[in-house]
Amino acid sequence: MQAGLEGAGILAAVGGGFDTTGWIVAGLAVLMTGISKSALGGALGGLAVPFMAMWLPAREAAAVMLPILVLMDLVGIRAFWGKASLPELKTLIPAALVGIALGTLTFGLVPDRGVKAVIGAIAVWFAIDRIVRRGAKPVSEPGRAKAWLWGGVSGVTSTLAHAGGPPLLVYLLGRGLPRETFVATTVFYFAVINAAKVPFYVGLGLFTRESLLISLCFAPLVPLGVWLGVRLLTRLPERPFYIFATAALGLSGLKLIQEALS
Repeated sequence: MQAGLEGAGILAAVGGGFDTTGWIVAGLAVLMTGISKSALGGALGGLAVPFMAMWLPAREAAAVMLPILVLMDLVGIRAFWGKASLPELKTLIPAALVGIALGTLTFGLVPDRGVKAVIGAIAVWFAIDRIVRRGAKPVSEPGRAKAWLWGGVSGVTSTLAHAGGPPLLVYLLGRGLPRETFVATTVFYFAVINAAKVPFYVGLGLFTRESLLISLCFAPLVPLGVWLGVRLLTRLPERPFYIFATAALGLSGLKLIQEALS
């Protein structure tokens, strides 16, 4: 019991604003992020930052999550090596890099609430439209213009709040990719995008000793979350996978709207 109390004291000292409840909630959010990234294409990948922001300043929460996301990407790459769609990545990644640059330039200038409200509304609308009118089945094949549009938007929202998943899924859900290719493409996409954000976060001075220590404390949850997601993916048939991914997109949109209004 004494050892448990000492462990709790260490976490409190490292976590700053985190109390015991905060550590548990944030840990579950990190675990869910890992599962989502390797099972549903990262549709719920933006959950951890808002949950951490209940105990930490929003920018510090984003700084805590970025190293965790990079680690998740590295684990995910190993699990999905050779399964991503290279044609999709060749269009989406340059667009997202432009979006990251724009997001960095506007960091602190553009109201986060406005960005989250718009992206959340788009995600909810798209999910409802796909489920009600089209039964959540992949439909038409978007062109390069749409790839640049959603890739760029994903880069901006990923930079501001690690919420690049909904815009990317709005695009990829219309491509009709096999489920494993779909998820693998998102894994490699975010591996590049999250790595590209690191120097911008360094330049903005967002990383601190405390934020890096908190990231380190959550690191052991990363391989577990990715492993659980991979196991879930292998058990989901094609059509239910797309239904779950679409529903997750809608839920992430509702969460973004809730954050914008709170």
